[in-house]
Amino acid sequence: MQLLTAAEGLHDLVASHADQAEHDRRLPMPVVAALRDAGLLRMCVPAVYGGPEADPVTLVQAIEAVAKADGAAGWCTMIASTTSSMSLFLAPEFAREIFADPHAIAGGVFAPSGTATREGDAWRVSGRWQWGSGSQHCTWLTAGCTTDTGEFHLMFLDPADVTIIDTWHVVGMRGTGSNDFTVDGALVPAGRSVQPMLGKRYVDGALAAFPNFSLLAAGVAAVALGVARHALDEFVQLAQGKRPLYSSRTLSQSGSVQAELSKAEASLRSALAFLLDELSTAWDAAQHGGRIDVPTRGAIRLAGVHAATTAAHVTDVVYTLAGGTAVYETSPLQRCLRDVHVATQHLMVSPRLNETLGKLLFGADIDASQL
Repeated sequence: MQLLTAAEGLHDLVASHADQAEHDRRLPMPVVAALRDAGLLRMCVPAVYGGPEADPVTLVQAIEAVAKADGAAGWCTMIASTTSSMSLFLAPEFAREIFADPHAIAGGVFAPSGTATREGDAWRVSGRWQWGSGSQHCTWLTAGCTTDTGEFHLMFLDPADVTIIDTWHVVGMRGTGSNDFTVDGALVPAGRSVQPMLGKRYVDGALAAFPNFSLLAAGVAAVALGVARHALDEFVQLAQGKRPLYSSRTLSQSGSVQAELSKAEASLRSALAFLLDELSTAWDAAQHGGRIDVPTRGAIRLAGVHAATTAAHVTDVVYTLAGGTAVYETSPLQRCLRDVHVATQHLMVSPRLNETLGKLLFGADIDASQL
């Protein structure tokens, strides 16, 4: 609850810097500092390392609250906090080195776009990674690698070894600064690499038992839901005063607009409730030492895909209802439209996942390693 209260309390500050984030294509440092100081960029760091150790429901609610103010800030909050869950897989001495500092911010890329060759007690790492969200303000960067033995390892990189490439020229989520970055032969201590799906968890507790991909998918969905909530709220305010051409009534006085708004509101609330309900069910199982089985993980992923898809639809609806006003860059609805459709492109909430989830619902065999 403290994290959610903090996220809601930062709304005005985050919103007031949204234009600057859009222009600079990265989060302004006052926003980064405020999110960091509130603990919102390390929500999954366990208490043993001085972190908030947030449960998944709180994580989603806090991310959504930040995204209501600015989708890019919500995205960077999601990336940093879900990355901080990797602290559970690091040996304590390395976990403390990286995450015990309350000012530490971790981010990076999970995809195995780099290579790592073993040299004694270290890895020699090279590669280029896309989608480095928030990389310019991170104190540690993660990078997925395929090792010389064919294994997947996630490396924690010192930013001094990283070159950020200015590639983030995009339509939506401009403020996330999701540039490419490269590493050329950096030496990474073996203790600063983890195997999230196979490696040992060094911290006991419910959060350690929670599936990594389920957590990430819920976080991405939370961003989309927050952006859609922003769009709905903006439209309600706009519709109070806007009179369409050749109409004597405001948008808010139109019966057809009233009906569409009502349906959009119900859809968005339902999508959020579905996601929170599935997370609560899984969290209860984790707290009682139970296994988060494949059907439960599948239900979370289904709720995540549904939430992101619904958020995009709701945003589309109110954007269209707003008419020509929404096409200008000065319109918050314009940014919401662009941002929410970037969120739906993330692999964790892609509509393509519905095929796999449908197979699961039919009882067919699936590859559940990515759930």
